[in-house]
Amino acid sequence: MASSARLEHLRALWPWLPLWLVAALLAIFSHGPMPLFSTRTLSVAWEMWQQHHWLVPHINGEPYSEKVPLLFWLIHAGWFVFGVNDVWPRVLEVLFGAAQLVLATTLAGRLFPDRPWVARSTPWMLMALGYAFLFGLQIMYEVLLTVCVLAALLCLVPSPRRREPRWWLFGVLVGAGLLTKGPVMLLHVLFPWLLGPWWNEAARTQRARWYGRGALALLLGVAILLAWALPAGLAGGEAYRHRLFFLQTAGRVVDGVASPDELQNHNQPFWWYLLALPVLLFPFSAWPRAYAALARLRRPLEPGVRFLLLWLLPVLAVFSLISGKQAYYLLPECGGAVMLIAAAVARLRERRRALAVTPWLGTWPLGLAGIAAALGAFFLPTLVSTGRLTDDWLLALSQYSRPFSVVFLLLGLLLLQRRRGELRRLALAGLIGALTVNTLFTLAVWPNYDLRPAARLLGAAEAQGRPLGIIGGYDGQFHFLGRLTRPLVRLQYDDSLQNFARLHPDGLVVTRLSHPDAQAMRHALLVQPFRSVWLVIWPAPTLADLRAGRTPDDPPQPPRVYPRAGERLRMMRASRP
Repeated sequence: MASSARLEHLRALWPWLPLWLVAALLAIFSHGPMPLFSTRTLSVAWEMWQQHHWLVPHINGEPYSEKVPLLFWLIHAGWFVFGVNDVWPRVLEVLFGAAQLVLATTLAGRLFPDRPWVARSTPWMLMALGYAFLFGLQIMYEVLLTVCVLAALLCLVPSPRRREPRWWLFGVLVGAGLLTKGPVMLLHVLFPWLLGPWWNEAARTQRARWYGRGALALLLGVAILLAWALPAGLAGGEAYRHRLFFLQTAGRVVDGVASPDELQNHNQPFWWYLLALPVLLFPFSAWPRAYAALARLRRPLEPGVRFLLLWLLPVLAVFSLISGKQAYYLLPECGGAVMLIAAAVARLRERRRALAVTPWLGTWPLGLAGIAAALGAFFLPTLVSTGRLTDDWLLALSQYSRPFSVVFLLLGLLLLQRRRGELRRLALAGLIGALTVNTLFTLAVWPNYDLRPAARLLGAAEAQGRPLGIIGGYDGQFHFLGRLTRPLVRLQYDDSLQNFARLHPDGLVVTRLSHPDAQAMRHALLVQPFRSVWLVIWPAPTLADLRAGRTPDDPPQPPRVYPRAGERLRMMRASRP
């Protein structure tokens, strides 16, 4: 019996798990680590590894209070076995994603034991979410946090063999989530426990037991966090301790102030997540049948639906009230959102058979959007050649858009089909569409994000003993890529630059420029694009002289220039006879 049950569980993973693993591995290894998310995480892990700071995360030589260490420790575990590389951290993210799909499927099966279609549909829907798939390619904390959230909630939901929650495991998983992203973990799991009597019979009949053991489990999770935080606070010093215990979480909640080096602002109005939800839930946010099904959810709501609503709605409300917002903060709730949609559609299929197959509720809007995208991709090179479009990114995309227009056309035609298996087709189209977008990004736009040329130059300079400085903010984007072992000196265009150049005549300085001066660039060592600006690496005395209005002593020399993707296309066309 046990072997047959295990075989049945393995069959339930086919074919969605192998399909997703192949797609995720292809996508995550199609280009290098993405700045600034992945490169920052890798640099913190590298600095902890290189300097043996196992307790306190560090970035650019200083304690890093923004994040807790579980993800870094997991990266280190692979480095102990395989050596320092960027392969293991990416494989780790793919494994987290696979665990997320399996946990969501298991949770859906427990919430809706009488509707097995919900559990079968959940992994297909979850792996089709384009935003979640593409963000999962980042070496970041949210996918691991999602695993902790889903696993912790799974401990609360009764199973056929056990009606009592696994409180001790719930506490351990809460602790793991706290060590992944900090106190925000509590927000993701708190409401299903607090509101347990509204969805769980055991909580309703034995409230003292439910809340007493749940409180002890949460205390266990907090104790796990404090087991790291207290010694880390002592080891990191007073400033680190103050930021870790007081400023980091409170600052995000009250002020929502992000580092200017992140090139983005977390501050958003309270209604911002209502605009972000269609992006998070695409392509199902453009599926008419999902809206029709959700609109027809009526009382009495089954326990599984009540659980999902009591989980998702309070979390959305609290995150909306917090001033600091990012779309990926809600990634742990994406699994619950697709379960809710699947449950509503399953109920629609059972109670309103005629409405469940109505063509106008099908995937035709997405099919038309796919065909429109195909037409746009096909005619993009023509518009570029006429000079009507001059944006660098569009120029780069035009080089590859026509072959990919065929993919968008096929996806559009697939979604216009009216045969059975509508959700499976939609999920498959969503996964292929996300993989296509990532491939287009890799081919056309990735050169504007690839920091390896600058990192290699900085790494070679440090190996020669040359000091390194940077103008403005720094998020560790060069440390792992260049395997740097010493901090970059933070400078400004003031006396600090002049003093650095005087003390370190062999030093190098990294700058970011929006509009580089062609004459001045002749004195630079390297010029390369980064997003919408340019990274320029200079000899320190040369930059100091230029900023002071003096003629540099060194003769001009051709720098290593890495043009933008669109400019490479212009140069190739200009070189043709």
